Amino acid sequence: MKPTKSALIALLALLATVLVAVGCGGDDNKNSSGKFTTINSGKLTVGSDIPYPPFEFGRSPDYKGFDVDLVKEIANKLGLEAEFVKTPFDTIFRNLAQGKFDMVATASTISAEREKEVDFSDPYFAADQSLMVKKGSDIKTVEDVNGKVVGAQLGTTGADYAKDKTKAKSVRTYDLIDDAFKALEAGQVEAVINDCPVSSYAQKEHTSLAVVQALTTHESYGFAFPSGSDALREAVNKELAPLKEDGSVEKLSLKWFGEEPCKLEGAGT
Repeated sequence: MKPTKSALIALLALLATVLVAVGCGGDDNKNSSGKFTTINSGKLTVGSDIPYPPFEFGRSPDYKGFDVDLVKEIANKLGLEAEFVKTPFDTIFRNLAQGKFDMVATASTISAEREKEVDFSDPYFAADQSLMVKKGSDIKTVEDVNGKVVGAQLGTTGADYAKDKTKAKSVRTYDLIDDAFKALEAGQVEAVINDCPVSSYAQKEHTSLAVVQALTTHESYGFAFPSGSDALREAVNKELAPLKEDGSVEKLSLKWFGEEPCKLEGAGT
């Protein structure tokens, strides 16, 4: 039996009402800007391992650092407010994959292993690893850590390097890199392997410590995103590219490091 004209009109009106409801409701906690969405309206929620100076440090909500400045600039260009969430590095990518943040900005190295869990932006910073010791130590190169106890931050490429590419007696890992530096000062470990820019910067506070060797690894930092969030990642890449090209990223490096970090013998290019 065919529907009457009045019945068809009523049905079309009902469908229109449903479509409007779907378009306006059920997504109040998401911000749509262009083709991408964020978990909180008007904000870019960013997971970050804090403190990790000079990339991110300070007190909430007034965090500062290289990553903080760069992300705020990108967020501003996207019409969003960057909100940083302090998170331990060892769980940060898992939390990202579970949708707790829109992205992660925490001086994180782009790696094939991590790309199994998350997606990365284009690179924005080149870095190597480094060997740090107490001043006056007999350890001068990574070969000298054979049979020694080495410290590193849990879940980092520095910890991987210490475990896989040295003959250290043991590798002790710490939730915060500053705890590894303190362990080195206290003589609980004999060396620390960590990102060279961060260890080099840490010498300002930990004056009894010194970076004695940059370890060539050709690592690059990138912002991490949940797998499949291509629209947001591409939007960030679109705003990141001109900041690299016009010298803005280089200016941030000069602001936070004062000079090219880790200009040491053995440093990578």
